[in-house]
Amino acid sequence: MSRFRSLWQASVNATKKALTWELEEWVPPVEKCIFKFNSKEDLKTWHLYSDSEYGGLSSASLELKDGGNGSDCIGVFSGNLSTDMSEGSKWNINRSGFCGMRSKKFDGFIDLEGYDSIALRLRGDGRCYISTIYTENWVNSPGQAEDNSWQAFVFAPKGNWYTAKVPLTRYLPTWKGNVIDAEMEMNPGRVVGMSLSVNAQGGGFIGAKSGAGDFRVEIDWIKAVRMP
Repeated sequence: MSRFRSLWQASVNATKKALTWELEEWVPPVEKCIFKFNSKEDLKTWHLYSDSEYGGLSSASLELKDGGNGSDCIGVFSGNLSTDMSEGSKWNINRSGFCGMRSKKFDGFIDLEGYDSIALRLRGDGRCYISTIYTENWVNSPGQAEDNSWQAFVFAPKGNWYTAKVPLTRYLPTWKGNVIDAEMEMNPGRVVGMSLSVNAQGGGFIGAKSGAGDFRVEIDWIKAVRMP
């Protein structure tokens, strides 16, 4: 091979490699792990809330459990939903019977551009849970401290492990738990946190368990995925 041809071939190979790198940077991986529940440090990423903050009697916990058969640990979100209020409560809330686990705010933002769904690997109790994505505030009035919240139902079948995949387009803009009646689009590039909650009213899926009483869902991981 002549010297000229060798230089030309080297240049072509370098160009191909550069284009491949640029393509890999432009197209994200098929999935992106956002949360896992393998250690106590993973659980510290979350904090619990319930109607007990407003005089309700619901309670919740988030614990670590051995996955069994040599597998990693998993998180267990469980508790009791009560529609009663404590006597003499100074709060006047429309409804009780809810609990949730919300992640602490990310250090900056999580960029989910290029992904179209949220996947959760769950083993549940037949209840319907609510997955919430919090994004940087631009829907609410300027100056409000609240993040924008986008919610979608997630069914957690009782028994075997199940991977629920929720398209981002199914997440609806909400304000204090109520859907905002307006055409709005999420900005997936500015995600600041997530939560998983449950309420006694149920809803979302026909046949899902509802009402007051115990709840329990085991969580392996939460990921962003690109559907084929």
